[in-house]
Amino acid sequence: MRSHGPIEFRRLRDVNPADLIDLMNDPRVRRHLPLAKGPFGPRECERFVAAKERLWAEHGYGPWAFYVGEDFAGWGGLQPEGADADVGMILRPEFWGLGRALYREILAYAFDTLGVPSVIALLPPSRTRIRGVLGLGFVEDGEVELGGQRFLRFRLSRAVSPAGRGRTR
Repeated sequence: MRSHGPIEFRRLRDVNPADLIDLMNDPRVRRHLPLAKGPFGPRECERFVAAKERLWAEHGYGPWAFYVGEDFAGWGGLQPEGADADVGMILRPEFWGLGRALYREILAYAFDTLGVPSVIALLPPSRTRIRGVLGLGFVEDGEVELGGQRFLRFRLSRAVSPAGRGRTR
């Protein structure tokens, strides 16, 4: 894991599109993105960022870009998925070790700021290492199909999460 400074959350609209394009086309990342079809170029990046910004406008929350110092580490956060808030992240491989710290911040925001009763995490079956999610208190909560792809659903209740018990961001 690479770390060169404090973690900062920014909006996706502030990311250099080339950084997002590189991340979304990295084969090590792409193998865990079953909904990603075809190349992710400038046009797809523009549509992607616009769709994520619409989430903020329509729901009051959405994904962020993560920076460590001035290095773009990836993106993620909360997105509406039906009646649930779905938490997820896509990180550059050299920052994969930051997931737990990022999840803690995102969960604190979900529970303390937004006041949601629970969050879900949807993982493709290709994600066989799930100890980190279980270690945060998530429990298996069935399966869902999105875009013709199967995902394993995990749920974390505010009552169970250390992030949801009085911690403020």
